[in-house]
Amino acid sequence: MPLRGAGQASPRNTNMTSREIYDCGFDEDDGKTIAATECPDCEGTLETDGGETACTECGLILDEYRLDHAARPFSRPSNEQNRKRTGPRLTQARHDRGLSSEIGFKRDAKGNSLSNRKQRQLGRLRREHNRARWRSKAERNLGLACTEIARLTSALELPRSVREEASKLYREAQAADLIQGRSIESIAAGATYAACRRSKHTRTLTDVAEVARCSDQQVWNGYSTLNRELQMAVRPLFPVEFIPTLASALDLASEIEFYARKLTEVATEAGITTGCNPAGVAGGCLAVTVDAFDEPITQQAIADAADVTPATIRSQRNAIWDLERTNDIDLSTSASSAVVE
Repeated sequence: MPLRGAGQASPRNTNMTSREIYDCGFDEDDGKTIAATECPDCEGTLETDGGETACTECGLILDEYRLDHAARPFSRPSNEQNRKRTGPRLTQARHDRGLSSEIGFKRDAKGNSLSNRKQRQLGRLRREHNRARWRSKAERNLGLACTEIARLTSALELPRSVREEASKLYREAQAADLIQGRSIESIAAGATYAACRRSKHTRTLTDVAEVARCSDQQVWNGYSTLNRELQMAVRPLFPVEFIPTLASALDLASEIEFYARKLTEVATEAGITTGCNPAGVAGGCLAVTVDAFDEPITQQAIADAADVTPATIRSQRNAIWDLERTNDIDLSTSASSAVVE
């Protein structure tokens, strides 16, 4: 038998098919998968098992990928406003991070009204769907805690970022087995207060306890447990952060709020606020300010807004007056313009 030279072509294998080239799986170039009903090689029967579609006659594997990982080209009309092609982002505020679906009421996705029969069917599906959402009792408790945190943040008029942070803290507490022996409400309220402390949204423990479903002591116990066991980096509260809240509660003018803020900063730099209740210091600065502007605001009203006693307001006011005499600072109304400048 003569040897094949460089110019001779190799003989064709007659055992191979003479059909055209076909896709044998996932094509990364065009991002397509096989969707055939018979084997393209021997025209045998196809069978899908374990995510693989194979021929029962010759064993050829046609589709071996469950998911299409290719980046498909995507285009929309230029005049269309909504160009999103994915769902909402993952969120810590829901027990499943927002991955579950919701079955609506009375109308379909296009806004059309549903018949009574279809509404009853969706009601049954919704009931079974709600039962299947919880894989364990711990996940159900997490869902209840997320709902409680959402209620607390809504009642306290806090942004969604605080809700996300509080839900994240509760997840960490549940992973560390800190929920056992404690109520969901106390840990949820403590996580909400901790999220406020870690952000710039000032809320006192009393503010959280007023809308929580537990006592002040239970909120404090939940917060102290999270702070101690999770070793949270909680920053201290400063008196200047309470000025906007108190000024809004007392319906004071913006210039009074600005002057009280400046006075609080001076008191903090002087070191007279160390070891004092920051809300009481802010109330004392407001008491000095309203006296300088001749505003008819009583010490009792300031104490109620700051959640302290009138004696605390008077002691902080006297400390600021002592600072005025020691450093020769004029706290009259005419001096307010100099501070603003």
